[in-house]
Amino acid sequence: MHSEQHAQNTLPIGAARPPSYATRPGPPPPMLPRLPVTPHKPRPGVPLWLIAGVALGVSTVFAGVFALILGVSMVNGDSILPGVRVGGVSVGGLSVIEAEERLTRQWPVVLLQDRATDRQWQIEPARIGLIIDPAASAARAFGYGRVSGDAVSGIIGTSVTPVLTFDPEIARSGLASLADQITQPAVDAQIALVGGRVQALPARDGRAVDIESTAALIASDPVGWLEHGEIPMKMVALAPAITDAAPMVAAAEALLANPLTIDVYDPRTGGISQWTAAPQSWAGWLRAESDPAAPGGLRLSLEDGALRGFLAQGEARLESDQYIDVDAVVERVQAAIGQRSSRVTARIYHRDRQRVVLPGETIISIAYDEGVPYPWIQQANGGIQLVNAGQAITIPSVDHFMPFEPVPGKRIIVSLSQQRVWVYENGAVKWEWPASTGIASSPTWPGIYQVISHVPNAYAGNWNLWMPNFMGVYQPIPGADFTNGFHGFPTRGGGQILWENSLGTRVTYGCILLSNTNIQQLYDWAEDGVVVEIRA
Repeated sequence: MHSEQHAQNTLPIGAARPPSYATRPGPPPPMLPRLPVTPHKPRPGVPLWLIAGVALGVSTVFAGVFALILGVSMVNGDSILPGVRVGGVSVGGLSVIEAEERLTRQWPVVLLQDRATDRQWQIEPARIGLIIDPAASAARAFGYGRVSGDAVSGIIGTSVTPVLTFDPEIARSGLASLADQITQPAVDAQIALVGGRVQALPARDGRAVDIESTAALIASDPVGWLEHGEIPMKMVALAPAITDAAPMVAAAEALLANPLTIDVYDPRTGGISQWTAAPQSWAGWLRAESDPAAPGGLRLSLEDGALRGFLAQGEARLESDQYIDVDAVVERVQAAIGQRSSRVTARIYHRDRQRVVLPGETIISIAYDEGVPYPWIQQANGGIQLVNAGQAITIPSVDHFMPFEPVPGKRIIVSLSQQRVWVYENGAVKWEWPASTGIASSPTWPGIYQVISHVPNAYAGNWNLWMPNFMGVYQPIPGADFTNGFHGFPTRGGGQILWENSLGTRVTYGCILLSNTNIQQLYDWAEDGVVVEIRA
């Protein structure tokens, strides 16, 4: 019963229980009146801005006190105040000695400026007379904020004027030492080959430092210029010597119609080789120069360095014992160009050579083979009388026998074996004659010589001979007072004519005998310098 009754009174979870008045409906219960709500009011306190202001003020006071304490400690310390510079060099925090050392080592350079061309050069101040006193400058820096100036600036940052002296003589010397670097030379009006045509190029002014004016500028405010670090130099214009090269265009065109030609003559062989530069090559070397003695006050020349380079290339092709006199050739070429000629002759010179003696050779046999009188070989080797196989001896060059400038277009050849003479002019035989040369006991020596004298009637004292139309050729002994050469039929005793019927045989005492007719022709034709080649 109990369980059943309990089951009937139990409702499922979530089921609505019917109201107890469902069976007895009635009016709803009455509503109670709503009371008004009053908002909460905060309690009054200290404003935040006031708190922040007080905090900032307290911090400022403490910072000021700290800064004051720090500043006082710095001022009373033994170091330069931290913000101090001398010129552009920071010395803050250093002792006076340390500051002096730094100023000695690290002072910045000064810039010398040519403002018209935007060029500038660095230079140490002392080289232009701005002589800094590091010790006095360091002492001045230490005194800033203590003796002079205010401590705050010394701590925050300030520049102290350096102590210096100015020496105008040193300034002039320093500026002069840079003059070559600073100077822009004036460019003369010139000529050039442009597009295959010769044209006149305009002149350009140059620039140079005015040493006196620039030194005076520095002297006007040495400290100011030192601190500024940049000095605008006073400059002067350089005028070109040639302002118009147009009058030389026609002359240059005529020259450049041909190559530049150097006829290189070897008197030893008689050969001529040519060193040439094409017009388009040497046109760039051509210059117009001022010459009051020349027509129009101008003359043409070649750029020296380019010409010497051309000659050096040619000389490199010569044999090891050959060379040219470069200075002499340059002078000759320049003279030719000035005379509007592009062709000159240059002579080849020869160095002494070394020769190793072969078995069985003697000084005389070597001298005969080499074409050098043997006393000359003796002299070149310390006066030796004998030689040994394997010995190296010096052979004098043909230049020892050529005191005159050789004449390239003329040459005389003497054959000892054929007893004949050939006379060449411009490479062709002009004359061929019979001749007589020296006997075995007084031989005519083979070699390359030249005509060195003309005597209308020479006397040979050793043999009491008068020799008409004598032409000296060589000295058999170095420094001797006699010479072997050409002559006509000699006379003795005032009238006796010798050897008229001996031409073609060896009859002389070393000279070369020709008929009176032939020697007269040769005497008149062969000037001093004509090469004489005597062959064995």
